[in-house]
Amino acid sequence: MKIMPNRMDRGFFAYQEEFEQKALEVLRSGWYVLGKEVSSFEENFAAYVGSKYCVGLASGLDALYLAFRALGIGTGDEVIVHANTYIASVMGITMNGATPVFVEPDECYGLDASKTEAAITDKTKAILVVHLYGQPCQMDEIGKIAKRHGLKLVEDCAQSHGAAFGGRMTGTFGDIGCFSFYPSKNLGAFGDGGAITTDDEEIAKQIRILRNYGSEKRYYNQVVGVNSRLDELQAGLLSVRLSHMEELTREKQHIAELYDKLLKPKDGLFELPERRENATHVFHQYVIRAKDKETREKLIAYLNEREIGTIIHYPIPPHLSQAYAYLGYEKGSFPITEDYADRVLSIPMYNGMTEEEQAFVIGALNAFVG
Repeated sequence: MKIMPNRMDRGFFAYQEEFEQKALEVLRSGWYVLGKEVSSFEENFAAYVGSKYCVGLASGLDALYLAFRALGIGTGDEVIVHANTYIASVMGITMNGATPVFVEPDECYGLDASKTEAAITDKTKAILVVHLYGQPCQMDEIGKIAKRHGLKLVEDCAQSHGAAFGGRMTGTFGDIGCFSFYPSKNLGAFGDGGAITTDDEEIAKQIRILRNYGSEKRYYNQVVGVNSRLDELQAGLLSVRLSHMEELTREKQHIAELYDKLLKPKDGLFELPERRENATHVFHQYVIRAKDKETREKLIAYLNEREIGTIIHYPIPPHLSQAYAYLGYEKGSFPITEDYADRVLSIPMYNGMTEEEQAFVIGALNAFVG
């Protein structure tokens, strides 16, 4: 039995008729950019998240880049972000000329609120939290810190569609929430796509202008903008998937519950994911943590022999990447982050995963630890 770490075709086949009907409807409409499908999705996604406004964009990275640009954050400014995130989070900061200030993560892989305040300087203008793997950060404490210091708060929700902290969905705590609709996401398109959410009408207006070449009215350009528009086809297909989000989320949570219940790690060879109190985890990934790097390599090889795919999210922290060598960090700068990078492993988790497939994965992992 061959099991991939993620399968996107299952998500299509589950609602094939609806997706195909919507695709034909959009193709036959003759309108493919910034039309009624985008407007409808923006309205429905804002309502789903609980924000006043949503602006559809071409990707999650564009959402991050335009968020900081709309907030006026640039050269000379610092933005706090956790060191263990995917590099796109950091790129959204540096593409605007600002400097990332890294902070270690907590046990749940989110920004460690207890270490955040010490990283604030007179150059700090914002905090970027990343709700990694589908679990919200400690938003009560982080929100208090941002408010106390007069800092902007941006959320990277690329992996947390539908996740909540204290009953409130991610994407509604900060000034701006940034979403990706890359196909592998819990709310995935059939290509690239992204969006921002906000309660600030002026921010929403600015980003609508920026996404469309800097113009509110065609050919009347107010600023130098970009071309970053969620297209009609993707918006229509996202609307179909959004209508099934509750059942899709419950399905992933059920898979996670079975992993929690039936995986039996022994001798500390690997650990199951920690759960944050007062938070709803939507399991974009189910991430175990091996005893050490050597154990992880043995586990990957063991699972590969049984045709069980895994992914490391993420093997190289941004501060050690070649792209950010100019920041001057060396190995050992962020030991917790680097330890996670050496030990984390995402095991198969996707909508449409069968009980037989999951049982095979669980059996293999339990056999590995004896």
